Amino acid sequence: MTISAQPAPTSLRHPFYVDGDGVNRPTSPDKHPNYALFASSGSGVVPIVRTVNGRRIEAKLICRHSDVKEVLRNPVFSRAEARIADDPDVSGTILAMDGEQHAHVRAIVKDAFTKPATARLSDMIASNAAAQLDAMMGLGHRAELASDYAVPLTLGIICDMLGVPDQDRASFQEWGQAFLGTSDLTRDQAAAAAESMGVYLAQQLSRRQGDPQDDLMSRIATAGDRHSLETLVKLALALIVGGWETSAGSIARFVYVLLTRPYGGHDTAWDHLVAHPDDIDSAVTELERLYSTTAGDDMPRYVTEDFTLPSGGRLRQGEIVIPSHDAANRDPRVFPEPERMDFTRDPNPHLSFGYGMHYCIGVHLGGLEVRTAMRLLMRRLPGLRLGVPSADVRWKHGQTLTSPVALPVVW
Repeated sequence: MTISAQPAPTSLRHPFYVDGDGVNRPTSPDKHPNYALFASSGSGVVPIVRTVNGRRIEAKLICRHSDVKEVLRNPVFSRAEARIADDPDVSGTILAMDGEQHAHVRAIVKDAFTKPATARLSDMIASNAAAQLDAMMGLGHRAELASDYAVPLTLGIICDMLGVPDQDRASFQEWGQAFLGTSDLTRDQAAAAAESMGVYLAQQLSRRQGDPQDDLMSRIATAGDRHSLETLVKLALALIVGGWETSAGSIARFVYVLLTRPYGGHDTAWDHLVAHPDDIDSAVTELERLYSTTAGDDMPRYVTEDFTLPSGGRLRQGEIVIPSHDAANRDPRVFPEPERMDFTRDPNPHLSFGYGMHYCIGVHLGGLEVRTAMRLLMRRLPGLRLGVPSADVRWKHGQTLTSPVALPVVW
């Protein structure tokens, strides 16, 4: 039976948590109930509307697992032609490229992020995590998990890989939060921060072109004969921002969830994992499915020709579609009891890192960072608890990533 997407009388406002002033303000790590509802619905293709730079953009949210995979995989759905619906603006970055252009730019750095290459960093990551945890524990019996542990750990690792001097790393944290919309800045202030970051990276890349070092920044710089400096700057920017904010946010977000949810007969899922450390790897995978740090949906795509989705939903050339990994991750056709947190779930083919050509290049590095950081915390601070009531934890504003503004903890 073929199912056609039926237009709703009034398209839903998107993202779902956006307030009247256009700012996405989550109040917890829980995803909007619309995602589970739409994933299990008959069509899974939902008319929505978003406002980008004051302009009303009509689109269709793609919610079924099989449909989301197809949109992410199939070149019929163009990232490059959907830039009008992007919020934030990622024009000129690898996120906005298609086909050969995307492949050529990704090839500059992909070898540094393969699973074997990342595995070779495991000792360094473990050493850095131990040193950072030592510093945090030296503060006494209370700390702020994000700024005292997760952020310096993950920011330090990607900056080490790129060769960013120590004295410049605090600026990258400020610029990155502005670029991703996770700080309380206006759009103009965020644009100014992104410009400052771009100027700095252009200077660093130009220096590396004349004096290459044994670092990832030099690898990017020496690809300049095939790519413009602007393209290389935006590639480096994406690696730095994506290389720490997503992982740091995941550490803080997942620890919050584990400390506030019961599991397996224990008062908290944290206590369960302390008692069953062999479950940590699969637990992180399940947390990625249910509580991904990204804001719920992938980048918009432009439909370049009429297309019928695997579910039977029909799309027309010229439409904008937004594949939703948070909906796909709750599709009961793929995940039995999808809203239940299950650390034994296997298989667990979640789409939080995308699929196809835009599959997250840093997935292996980020996964190793998060698992290493959490395993060490559980081993050395098994009695970790929130330092404030759970309802008092504030969440970052923005439409890209969501994580705690701060996560006070005690032990």
